[in-house]
Amino acid sequence: MLLRFTHTCTLFLLSLVCIIVNAQTITVTDAMGRNVTLNAPAKRVVLTQARHLPVLALIHPDPVSILAAWSDEFRTSFSNEYQNYLEKFPEIAHIPIVGHHTSDSFSVEQTIALEPDLIVLTANFAGIGKGQDPQDSLMMQQFNAAGIPVIVIDFFLQPMKNTVPSLRALGAAIGQVQRTEDFITLYKSHMAAIEKRLLNVSDDDKPPVFIHAHAGSTDCCNSPGTGTFNNMVSYAGGHNIGSDVLKTVTGRLSFEYINSRQPTIYIATGTGAGKRASTGLTIGTGVGTHDARVSLKRIIISNHLEVLPAIHHENAHGIWHAFNDSPLHVVFIEALARWIHPNHFTDISAEDTLAEINQRFLTVPLEGTYMVDLTK
Repeated sequence: MLLRFTHTCTLFLLSLVCIIVNAQTITVTDAMGRNVTLNAPAKRVVLTQARHLPVLALIHPDPVSILAAWSDEFRTSFSNEYQNYLEKFPEIAHIPIVGHHTSDSFSVEQTIALEPDLIVLTANFAGIGKGQDPQDSLMMQQFNAAGIPVIVIDFFLQPMKNTVPSLRALGAAIGQVQRTEDFITLYKSHMAAIEKRLLNVSDDDKPPVFIHAHAGSTDCCNSPGTGTFNNMVSYAGGHNIGSDVLKTVTGRLSFEYINSRQPTIYIATGTGAGKRASTGLTIGTGVGTHDARVSLKRIIISNHLEVLPAIHHENAHGIWHAFNDSPLHVVFIEALARWIHPNHFTDISAEDTLAEINQRFLTVPLEGTYMVDLTK
């Protein structure tokens, strides 16, 4: 069918998301199904959660150039990555800070005064509960009253559902449609390959997995409950033991409970930065494999986890926690799938996938150790 438009435009009708870009306006559909219109590609973007800068770096060749303001969490909680961005983009040090990690520290008034042309929010940050009308959010009301377009993205609460529409809306809003679609193609092909290989894996064949979240930074032991990592473990063909007792996104499991479940796969997460760096998992940007493995062993011993079957059977691993809340969870899930069902994934490498993303997309590549095995 031939489509004709009176203005030059590009029409994407992919999945359930429609993005129309023409000479006058850009209309996108965000992760909450809201239609948002911009007068032109955004050049002054506010990241209410600065952890999403690497998401911009996937789909924009100069992500710092379009930042009007952000929170300080990338500088504080992802300090190793921040230093890499600072080296490539020194101007990042002068981006106005309008908040910290949480919404109660975020200044709507200061943000509006900076006259951005796009606000990037998450539902949680905006105070939008499950099933709640986004217009009930005071933050959304304030931005709407100021006439500033807002898009809601989600890579955290429902990552399997919302990653593609979030990327597509963000990419169109900043004028990077083709680069974004190229990444989505890679993302979807890798996710489909994982799903295809696990089609015949029944619930009975999903082994117990213990995700030790932010390992070593708190008393034993933080774990995902519902959503987020739990969805990723399930997608990779495993069963997250935390989901049976934790009915929130995260929580704490006792050693006694963990031992009683006899997990056959153990995975510690960490970022290797911020306040958790001294006791947590040493992993991520600038970290060598030896140091990452040594810290993994230290965490296992200090928490008395060496009694678990996963340790005895040498199926214990560490991984970078910041793959969470990002489209880069595709790397996390590939690593999980290989550790949980090694016979199904002998020819798939999460490290190779990360290398391809570094080479093709990330403006500031991830360089360091992001996955480590205990005994290899």
